[in-house]
Amino acid sequence: MAAAPHAAARAAGGYGASQAGSSAGGTSLTALPVTQSIIYTASVTVRTAHLTQAAGRATQLARAAGGYVSSENTAVNRAHPDRSTVSLQLKIPVSAYQATLGALSTRLGTRLAMSQHAQDVTQTVADVTSRVTSAEAAISQLRSLLRHAGSVGSLLTVQNQINAEESGLESLLARQRALNHETSFATITLLLVAPAATQHRKHPAAGGFIGGLKAGWHGLVRSVDVVLTGAGAALPFAVILAVIGVIAYRSRHWLLRRRSLLSGKGPGGAGPADPAAQP
Repeated sequence: MAAAPHAAARAAGGYGASQAGSSAGGTSLTALPVTQSIIYTASVTVRTAHLTQAAGRATQLARAAGGYVSSENTAVNRAHPDRSTVSLQLKIPVSAYQATLGALSTRLGTRLAMSQHAQDVTQTVADVTSRVTSAEAAISQLRSLLRHAGSVGSLLTVQNQINAEESGLESLLARQRALNHETSFATITLLLVAPAATQHRKHPAAGGFIGGLKAGWHGLVRSVDVVLTGAGAALPFAVILAVIGVIAYRSRHWLLRRRSLLSGKGPGGAGPADPAAQP
């Protein structure tokens, strides 16, 4: 079993040998069934007066097609409502991609922009699949050698090779799953924007007699408005001051009358002496 480490090394290099064999083994690639693997992506911008309702409708369209919403971002600007936006990233099955894209472009509002992109990853998928197959075969051979390893050194060498191959296989399998998902589901990025703010156009001022008449009339209206506003603001204070004035007047009148009555009485409380009785 002294040759086990060398056999393990040859098994670990099975990936390179398998790829070389596929190029020189005489198997024609054109004879193999060709299946294209394409990643579809699209971006759509739609203007709508009801952002929340449109976002809900887009979610319903995606789910009805067998897809889902992978991310959502809502930006509400209360100071400037026309700047509010909702961004959705939708994953749609490739079979329903075009129909769903059309529905999103026409049923939610006014389409402002749309772009599509298709990336052919057929070769990448085939390469990853081949590497996964080679790694699995190499691990299988290494495990077979591990059962027949005689020395401790050979056992450790083969085990290290198995660990390295398994680590590489896990990475390849993750890449394979990601590619499979990307080619099975198209990605649609939907941006919903609010209507633009309405801008009022200013009409140029008229000149001549008519312009002067209009300017004078507007000035008079503004002046009367200012006077009436001031009068309305001062009225409550005027009422209060009038009430206070009436109370002060009556109080003063009552005090003067009281003082007059008191000053008209004689000593001891008697009234003034009769002038006819005096010499």
